[in-house]
Amino acid sequence: MDERKPLPADIPVLIAGGGPVGLALAALLARHGVASLVVEADAGYCTGSRAICISRRSQEILWTAGAGPALADKALPWTGGRSYWRDREVLHFEMPHEPTQRFAPMVNIQQYHVESFVHEALKQVPALAVAWSTRVTTVRPQDDGVDVDVEGPDGRQTIRAAYVVACDGGRSTVREQLGLQFEGTQYEGRYVIVDIVQKTRRPVERLAWFDPPSNPGSTLLMHRQPDDVWRIDYQLRDDEDPVEALKPQNIMPRVQSHLAMIGESAPWKLLWSSMYNAKCLTLASYRHGRVLFAGDAAHLVPIFGVRGLNSGLDDAANLAWKLALVLQGGAAPDLLDTYSGERVQAARENMAYGAKSTEFMAPPDFAFRLMREATLRLAVDEPGVRSLINPRQSAPVAYTESALNAPEGGEWASSTAAPGQPAPEALLLGPQGEFHLTRCFGTDFTCLVFGDGAMPHALADLAAQGVAVLDIAPEADVHGQARTRYGLFGRGATGLVLVRPDGYVMGRWRGLDAEPVLACLRDKGLQP
Repeated sequence: MDERKPLPADIPVLIAGGGPVGLALAALLARHGVASLVVEADAGYCTGSRAICISRRSQEILWTAGAGPALADKALPWTGGRSYWRDREVLHFEMPHEPTQRFAPMVNIQQYHVESFVHEALKQVPALAVAWSTRVTTVRPQDDGVDVDVEGPDGRQTIRAAYVVACDGGRSTVREQLGLQFEGTQYEGRYVIVDIVQKTRRPVERLAWFDPPSNPGSTLLMHRQPDDVWRIDYQLRDDEDPVEALKPQNIMPRVQSHLAMIGESAPWKLLWSSMYNAKCLTLASYRHGRVLFAGDAAHLVPIFGVRGLNSGLDDAANLAWKLALVLQGGAAPDLLDTYSGERVQAARENMAYGAKSTEFMAPPDFAFRLMREATLRLAVDEPGVRSLINPRQSAPVAYTESALNAPEGGEWASSTAAPGQPAPEALLLGPQGEFHLTRCFGTDFTCLVFGDGAMPHALADLAAQGVAVLDIAPEADVHGQARTRYGLFGRGATGLVLVRPDGYVMGRWRGLDAEPVLACLRDKGLQP
């Protein structure tokens, strides 16, 4: 895996950590023309499935990073799941989806595939490099950059970076070097995570059991993965020794018992196992001068609701365009404070949902266990209770309080595309046929023009000022999705929506006057 290229003495961005978040950040920076060096202590991609569920929002980000086609070819899409109490189904849920959408609500794929797909995309950018088997040892922030000592196959070297982004995981060396501490809660409940290979004809869906006959007193989760892999997570009892629990002779009988219970009789083989316990932890700030934090180096959230990797990829998408704009002179360094503000808010929201899910999946005390038992018993016959069983799946966080949001101009019929919201998807008709609106996001500020006739020259001229312009005339909005979702009803209604490079709405104004768009960018100190 080691590319063994000479390491640069100076680099605009040094990314500590070559997991999916660090690699995705490098690829997104490259889209903005920013060179980076990824430094990864391991010799190659991770082992074991690890993060497995990729949300619709993360699929958008990975397509922007260049990994989309490979991801689509390999991943297994799913739209819902089932939960069981003992041997009875108590929940069947479906996530919102429709045939015209670009991506499934969720796909299953092992983390090492995600890493390899993004890395392959990075190989197409000659100026970028990934230094495998190379670890960060010392970080010395300066006023005008950061001096980083790294140690690899060719010995120790000091690299000067304009900015360092720590994507080096829950045991972050960079975080330790800066003397920073997480705040939050760590839960006691432990899960054994197991990958097995076994052929099955079951549909792809999230499966959960509470107190199953195969593993009494435990909670157990199953997800199908590509290449005939099952991912199985099962909870340990409080009195079980974690060292003993990870021995194959103790894992295999529990897995076999459950496979037999659900009728999976094909031969199977153990591939990988690990241990996990839930954490709700975050740094108070993700910016410390010229050092920034993303992914697990910035926050740790429970696996329930699949917010870990998905929130890390959202970190990368949020940070990439802002860091590029600062490095290229289009914004002051203070813009990076909005990265921290928005993503800390997102982490705290994810932690709140994750804590509720964890308390249900792995009750921390007798009172929570009693409440869960009562809920599961009621859910057998009371449909109204069943929603309490399902952990809220990962969803994009709205930056409703962001300093980048502009005041709305005029009346809008819907809040789904208000400033701070993720820009809604829509299927449109163009000269080359139908296309999804989200394909237009990822690199530039984009002004969506909802007109009803010829576009005013001032709007067309936005392109010369660094703002991409997309004319969504009524005849292009053949399904009526764009006007409905962005809050414009009626054929003659007009308006402008400014979308950030990361696909979030920054402002919207009724009418077709370009000046509010330009004033918004000026007021926020942005020069695309």
